[in-house]
Order: sequence, then structure tokens, then C-alpha cells
Amino acid sequence: MKIISWNCNMAFRKKWNAVVELNPDILVIQECEHESKYKLDQLIPDYNEFIWIGENLNKGIGIISFNNYHIDLLPNYSDDFKYIIPLEVTGVSTFNLFAIWAMPHKTKLKSYVGQIWNALNYYHSEINASSLLVGDWNSNAIWNHERKIGNHGQVVDFLEEFGIRSIYHELRKEEHGDELEPTLFLLKNKEKPYHMDYCFASKDKITEKTTVRVGKYEDWIHLSDHMPVIVDHLEN
Repeated sequence: MKIISWNCNMAFRKKWNAVVELNPDILVIQECEHESKYKLDQLIPDYNEFIWIGENLNKGIGIISFNNYHIDLLPNYSDDFKYIIPLEVTGVSTFNLFAIWAMPHKTKLKSYVGQIWNALNYYHSEINASSLLVGDWNSNAIWNHERKIGNHGQVVDFLEEFGIRSIYHELRKEEHGDELEPTLFLLKNKEKPYHMDYCFASKDKITEKTTVRVGKYEDWIHLSDHMPVIVDHLEN
């Protein structure tokens, strides 16, 4: 299975081919337009489902399935965690996918990674070793000191209880907070790199063929300040 997460920096209808040509099974696209914005017969080819959540039709989160995979929103989805989307993936295999776009909130405990922390506690019963958590977390361990409850490190530890780890860190053998490959260049500035986008999965899904690739600045910066995170050959 190949899954790609990308904050496309809006106007996905003009950029879709950059990721679709990579032949994903599942796309998680942040800052994605509503499905109605596309001339579907001329744009994204041969997709199965397109699930979109948002308030602004020009800027939400879209999850798109292809090939032999299908997605469906879990019935206990809560609008309290609007952009932490619980989905059931079926087809080649069945598992739960959490598509993530961590957003600001007027309450600090519910903002950015705090939003993920609260959502994971709410969806605790839906998380198991076969679950995937994919998206733009807007978070990194370098800011752990800014939160006593629900910081990045605590979220990582919470998922570790299920045997779920960041695929990038597992394959690169890097620690959280010491990443060598940025996924965000703030305001498209090459001098402001951060690692903020992740794909978490259990070790059982990682095989000797599994790869993780972060898009290169030179290839993607004209499209977005975020680089795509591309995970391929995940065990079904």
C-alpha cells in the first residue's frame, strides 16, 4: 500500500497531478478544496471515494482512495475534533485510518497537537495496532516544553502503547526533534525548515520493502510550503 500526506497550500485542483501521478492508494490532502470545486471527469482519475471535511469550501481536508482501497467515515466521528478524521479503510485489508490536520484553537489545550491528544483519547477504543495516523500535525518534539499536557512527546508515547510509531523515525533511525529532512519550509523560506508531517503505523506494517520519502524543496516549493510524505510498501 502507498499512502501520501500533503498540505497542498490550497488550489489542489491545479496541483493534483503532482501526487496522483505517484499512483497512491490513499491521499490525505490538507488545505484541499471541496469535491464540488473539481471538474471530476477531467481531473482526478479513477478514484473510489473523496471524503472532505471543512468549513470553507476552498480549504478543508480531503481523503481520496484509489485502486483496491475504499474509505468510509466512522460513525462516531466528532465535530469537536473536526480535522482529526477517523475512517475505516476496506478492500485489500481492513483497518482504521486517522487523517490529521492539526489546527489552531482559541483554547491552548485544544490547539494544534493538543487537538490530536484530545482526539486520540476520545477515539481510544478505535485505535489498535493496525491503525494508521497520517497528516499535518503542525507539531514537533522541539516544542514539548511549551505544554505540560498533550505535547508531541506525550502523543508519541500514547501511540507507542499500541506499538504504533512514526515510519519516518523508525526507518531513518532519527529521534523526534532531531529530524534531518524538513516537511515544512515556513512561508516557503528555505532557512526556516521544520518536520511537521507524519505517518504513524505499527511495526508489523513495516517490511523490508517499506520506504518513506519526503519531497525535496527544489521539486515542491513552487506548489506548497509543505513537502509530501510518501510511504510505500506498507504491509496490508
